Amino acid sequence: MPPWLRRPSATSVWPFAALSASYFAHIGFFNPYLPLWLQDQGFSLLAISLLTSVQAGTRTFAPYAWGWLSDTTGERVKLLRFGGTVALALSLVLWWPLTWPSLFIVLLLMFTHTSAMMPMSEAALAHLVTIDGKFDPKRYGRVRVWGSIGFLVTVVFAGTWFERQGMSAFPIWTSATLLAVVASVWWLSDIKEDMPLGQARASLREAFRQPGVRLLFGAIFFHVLAHVGGYVFFSLYLDSLGYSKTVIGMMWAAAVVAEVCWFTMQSRWLPMFSLTGWLLVAAGVATVRFGVTATLAQLWWAVALAQVLHAITFAAHHTACIALLSHFFPGRLRGRGQAMYSTIGYGVTGVLGGLGGGVLTTHFGLNSVFWVSTACAATAFYLVRRLRKVTPSAGG
Repeated sequence: MPPWLRRPSATSVWPFAALSASYFAHIGFFNPYLPLWLQDQGFSLLAISLLTSVQAGTRTFAPYAWGWLSDTTGERVKLLRFGGTVALALSLVLWWPLTWPSLFIVLLLMFTHTSAMMPMSEAALAHLVTIDGKFDPKRYGRVRVWGSIGFLVTVVFAGTWFERQGMSAFPIWTSATLLAVVASVWWLSDIKEDMPLGQARASLREAFRQPGVRLLFGAIFFHVLAHVGGYVFFSLYLDSLGYSKTVIGMMWAAAVVAEVCWFTMQSRWLPMFSLTGWLLVAAGVATVRFGVTATLAQLWWAVALAQVLHAITFAAHHTACIALLSHFFPGRLRGRGQAMYSTIGYGVTGVLGGLGGGVLTTHFGLNSVFWVSTACAATAFYLVRRLRKVTPSAGG
């Protein structure tokens, strides 16, 4: 039997690499081009901001609900399989013309089943890449880099495809990439995490009483909120400035190439600073990145350079957060810790950023979102400075 057909061992990380690649391949075309597909369907800018906020809205409740269920049962793989399969079935509805209320319901149900997939996967993966109680960034990077590669392939290829063929095939792309996700989750070993009784009774409230946890999540909130403008309005912003869809795809790709470089080499670079030190660097660089995007977006080279900073503002920040969450939320708290990261970092921020950005762009133009992003990144920088004073022992 060929090696790629064999059932992986319980300690194998390759199925997680396949899941990361397929999931982010789905995200790589869906998130950047969903606003453009909705625009092609004739929806208003306010309706687009509402519909693109649905994904973030589900992250305010779905990840924690799924995380609690996975922590309680230990059946993360079975839950991943269920969520992926239901989302694939729902995606088929997008092939038919829909009014915005019906589209809202379909996206709500679909995202409810997909928005928790990465937190559950990260929780299961963190268990495999933690050796003798210490998070292994090299092993984690080998898995996470495939997510970046999957994102890169689809964001570039989809941009070229939609430029030449139009946006009508967007629903087909959605179902095809979700089919790859489903195939990946069924490749995972069907293992159940067994936890000691003390960990099974672990309280999330007790975890939040640890020094610095609230500051950490506050910094995460503002840091990711700064990025929401880029995730939701970046394509529309560049399109309004006359950039082609191919160039827009290349700008997204520039960020992901930088991200790939980070995840590939992070085991060498992470020792340069503590984990909280990297959070501080990431927030400072993000302030510069979004300031440049707000003021110099007419210059393609300035936008490209700002996108390359994604290696620090996202990839370095993400790895540091995953490692710190493994420290603050061990064992049976791992799923809920990752869920809170998704909810606070990518759920609440997505709703506020998407809806608030829709109001901002309507009254003040698209670049106003990036000025707000700059201010949010600066706020994250301030909170991380306070975090470093409170929890010096957690920054290793």
